[in-house]
Amino acid sequence: MTTLITGAAGFIGAALAKALLARGETVIGIDNLNDYYDPALKRARLDDVRAAAGNRFAFVEHDFADMAGLNTALAGYEFDRIAHLGAQAGVRYSIENPHAYAQSNLVGHLNMLELARHRGVAHMVYASSSSVYGGNEKVPFGVDDRVDHPVSLYAATKKADELMSETYAHLYRLPLTGLRFFTVYGPWGRPDMMMWIFTGKILRGEPIPVFNHGEMYRDFTWIDDIVAGVVACLDHPPADDGAVKPGGSTKPHAIYNIGNNRSEHLMRVIGLLEDACGRKAEIQMLPMQAGDVPRTFADIDAIKRNLGYAPTTSVDEGVPRFVEWFRQYNRV
Repeated sequence: MTTLITGAAGFIGAALAKALLARGETVIGIDNLNDYYDPALKRARLDDVRAAAGNRFAFVEHDFADMAGLNTALAGYEFDRIAHLGAQAGVRYSIENPHAYAQSNLVGHLNMLELARHRGVAHMVYASSSSVYGGNEKVPFGVDDRVDHPVSLYAATKKADELMSETYAHLYRLPLTGLRFFTVYGPWGRPDMMMWIFTGKILRGEPIPVFNHGEMYRDFTWIDDIVAGVVACLDHPPADDGAVKPGGSTKPHAIYNIGNNRSEHLMRVIGLLEDACGRKAEIQMLPMQAGDVPRTFADIDAIKRNLGYAPTTSVDEGVPRFVEWFRQYNRV
């Protein structure tokens, strides 16, 4: 089995590559190594993947939003399925640089659908986001909830990806699965994410920015639990049998939440970070910022029922493990 992973130098992409390689599979990774955050971290992730890969990992440095170049770059490779995890990430950055999201998340997603169609892959799993739920007041968030009121451009692009995928499943009977990830954290995480930012600032004795005056709740999901869900989905493409799939489609297109099924109060998580760092945080309380939501909470009944998904890592265990990795990686 050979899997093409986009965003292979990213947080989730690199972790998925290692998991598939550990099963004896072959992985082709593609990533443009852009400078949204330090490319050195992306290259370090790739080195970590290669260390466990033998000759079963190939890396292609390319932007999948460039369709002509994508076909040329992948001309010599064959693959059975695609894990399309690459995207322009970040809710807040979408306000500053909207065109980056249109190019990567809309044009890029369409390119990957076209690649999957013309290559006749058995299944493409793609990354959506819990952000599609917007300010949904019903908790936990279920895959059948309405998601047509996004509060950020990032969320809007992810909802658009789901709509494009539904169209391709209908027109070409292409098996597709969209995954709405909930606040992923763990080793090799992203520097623009809360867990990384807060840990660094606490260790340096700098104030941490806490929005909505601390009344924030997130469904924090450990990276290994996320990867377990992605692998389970890759292994089980939705059937083209007319049955209603999670998310409401009757086409070979399923949508799942992947979360920890716990909505943690931000101040409790800050307390765990303080304990792990061995020092108190200096907290700067701020109002809610544009594009953000006060709460996320994943209903995972569908993926649990259909694929046996069961997250195992609580924040009480995960936060100290992340801080330990952070200290080692950053030598602090």
